[in-house]
Amino acid sequence: MATDTRFWRCAELPFAESRRACASRACYRPHTHPTLSIGCVDAGSSLFTAAGTTTPIATGTVVHVPPECLHACNPAPGAAWSYQMLHLDAAWVDAVRREAGFDAPAGRPESAAISTRPADYAHFRRLNALLFSAAGPREKEAALIEFIGARYAAHVCRIGGAPVGAAARRGVHKAQQRLREDCAADLPLAELAQAAGMSRYQLIRAFRAATGLTPHAWQLNLRIQHARARLRAGDDLAELAYRLGFADQSHFQRVFKAHVGVTPGRYRA
Repeated sequence: MATDTRFWRCAELPFAESRRACASRACYRPHTHPTLSIGCVDAGSSLFTAAGTTTPIATGTVVHVPPECLHACNPAPGAAWSYQMLHLDAAWVDAVRREAGFDAPAGRPESAAISTRPADYAHFRRLNALLFSAAGPREKEAALIEFIGARYAAHVCRIGGAPVGAAARRGVHKAQQRLREDCAADLPLAELAQAAGMSRYQLIRAFRAATGLTPHAWQLNLRIQHARARLRAGDDLAELAYRLGFADQSHFQRVFKAHVGVTPGRYRA
């Protein structure tokens, strides 16, 4: 298998960067990052060193490296491995933690941690797959916030699967109303959270519990509902895509087909 290393970055999400490395034999000296760095092993095995201790890690392992923690992660001698690594700006992470109701670290940094739980590995892989996908920045931002919240929430703030309280439901309705008022706008998550009277993390969790979707995914669904009605009325595809806030006609067609199962043109015909 040929070595392949790819990076994901987004100008609208400058606090995050991700890497995918396949069949890598690259070795690293002990080093630090100013970011919270989270990675996983997808194939092969590796030697993870932190706090003067070297630990063999295998496929399915997730590693959490706090900012400024000296560490190294290298393939086993003479072998190759595949891995993914996400770097998140420390100040952004701390802000999300405070919004979610978890104290941000002060003074002494956290220690590096290793998880072999299949659920942690699957969650991280889903997140990184979304980051590398064609999904929009709002959906990726929501996924990153959910991921950080889940990392620190443990059993404290679990909303999914439980009834949504009256106050949370009112907040969700306010966010939905804001999205309905300006369906085509790319509304920042922070603006929706302010309208709902919640933190971004609380809004995402409550919105998903109430609707099964994140705010951005719900907005896309709303746009497609409008699109179906306007297509039945005979509206022009390119003009409709523009009015509904899609980047271009191709983006509109891709999202429409994902929701309806056919292209807008075929639906109208």
